[in-house]
Amino acid sequence: MGSILLWSAVCGFAGAKIFNALENWSEFLKDPIGMLFGLSGLTFYGGLICGGAAVLYIAWKHGIRPLTMLDIGGPGMMLAYGLGRIGCQMSGDGDWGIDNLAPKPHWLSWAPDWMWAFNFPRNVNNEGLPIPDCTTKYCHVLPNPVFPTSFYESVICILLFFFLWSIRDRIKIPGIMFGIYMILAGVERFFY
Repeated sequence: MGSILLWSAVCGFAGAKIFNALENWSEFLKDPIGMLFGLSGLTFYGGLICGGAAVLYIAWKHGIRPLTMLDIGGPGMMLAYGLGRIGCQMSGDGDWGIDNLAPKPHWLSWAPDWMWAFNFPRNVNNEGLPIPDCTTKYCHVLPNPVFPTSFYESVICILLFFFLWSIRDRIKIPGIMFGIYMILAGVERFFY
């Protein structure tokens, strides 16, 4: 397990940096060293693909079948995605929802306003209107509030993790758990 964790972390981080460089090729050409070795600029799918490939390779090398390893990782990947989206919500990384100018419905009166509509002040993309008298690096706020889809995805994915965790002992055929994870993750992403 230690080898799997180490290699998945190293390969996942490297994959996230490489995929970010490929997605932002023109910026990469301007400063390749800074982009590859800087602390910002990670692409989720690059980390998932390269980290996942490392896990499957190390597991196969130690006699664990790939479908069994995928079944083991399915619930954890759902939880990791749900927790990762909390970071998107907190940073305002540009992966927010559509404009929401509708008043909060009465049945949601118990919830804070930001759960219905949020304008991502101090978002890391510096998109929107300047915040008056702001002297920090991130000084913009969206002109219109939006549905906070990253928050919604966090909640839904964490609930789906608990569902996957609850059925883990009932599934005996290798690959079925991972298949259920893939279907749930795909349906969840389709609606957001």
